[in-house]
Amino acid sequence: MDALWTAAPTLRNILLALIVIGLALGLAALLRSLIARALPDRLAHETRGMPVTAAFGIMVIVIYILVAIFAPLIAPYPERMVVGGGYLPWSAEFPLGTDKLGRDMLSRLIFAARNTVGIAFATTLLAFLVGSFLGLWAALLGGWTDQILSRIVDALMAIPALIFSMLLLTIFGTSIPTLILVIATVDATRVFRLARSVAQGIVVMDYVEAALLRGEGTFRLIRREILPNALAPLVAEFGLRFCFVFLTISALSFLGLGIKPPTADWGSMVRENATLITFGDITPLLPAGAIALLTVAVNFVVDWQLHRASGLKD
Repeated sequence: MDALWTAAPTLRNILLALIVIGLALGLAALLRSLIARALPDRLAHETRGMPVTAAFGIMVIVIYILVAIFAPLIAPYPERMVVGGGYLPWSAEFPLGTDKLGRDMLSRLIFAARNTVGIAFATTLLAFLVGSFLGLWAALLGGWTDQILSRIVDALMAIPALIFSMLLLTIFGTSIPTLILVIATVDATRVFRLARSVAQGIVVMDYVEAALLRGEGTFRLIRREILPNALAPLVAEFGLRFCFVFLTISALSFLGLGIKPPTADWGSMVRENATLITFGDITPLLPAGAIALLTVAVNFVVDWQLHRASGLKD
């Protein structure tokens, strides 16, 4: 048995991965039970009905948020400090080794959570504020306003998002504010389409007609009548759109047009240390794994929210 275990590293890695996944799901189930006990009865009932995958997703998201907030306290070294030689192997002093400039990889991985996730969240929030308002407004007013906004959005959506973002960043520069504005502009078109589609089924309802007859203004109608009834699909889309924005920022950083060095970012960390893969070092895959894990976690929570909003029962 020991010989088989030693001779089959692939099998060993698969078994270790399965053990880690099992422990993570078990911890998520325990977290779900603890949260249900601490909440009031109505909320506790909903929490108990939460699938283990959603609990796992919430747990991962909370861990990422805590790491991003407390990065200076968690990281063993400052984000930009050169602490040793280039490409040092894993050791007690440098648990994940160093990059080509001699900066601690673990510290940069931790600080990258703050940079990458924070910028992605700010971008998604801006895209949703602009796209959802314009979509609801266009559906409510209709006529030429709806037609003009829809045709502008159609023209922007005809260009592939990544290529359009690269073009705009090449023209306007790659500072963080420009990065947020460019990606938010591109993604606001997708949010506009969803918000307009959902609102078109709401503006013809009797309670909206009654509010119009009462003389309520446009903004009050959007805030009081349309938005509450369109909130469920928009919240679910927020989670999905966050994943797309997150992956777009990482892809742009990998291509050299995203978050600029020396700021730590998972996409640029993969590019900067990709040489190590040819020597069998998995360090460059760790930032990619951090990207994938957060994407999967957010999608687990979004799937649960979509299931709840649909009203379907298991």
